[in-house]
Amino acid sequence: MTKRIQYTVHGEVQGWVKNVAGGKVEGEAQGDEEGIEKLLKVLDSGPSAATVTKVETSDIDLKEGESSYTTQ
Repeated sequence: MTKRIQYTVHGEVQGWVKNVAGGKVEGEAQGDEEGIEKLLKVLDSGPSAATVTKVETSDIDLKEGESSYTTQ
């Protein structure tokens, strides 16, 4: 089953999706549930220079025909 989530990563982190106030990164991801779970594990640990304190997620509506990655 395909799934789409919105996420916010808290802590001292930077990313290439969308950096927001307070050292947070926000993004959206869409894919099969296994792929989303793998992404969430990576987000929870963050890159070596990051200190992730929390990852919040919520399910959002799918975007039909989406097949590429974009940054904002």
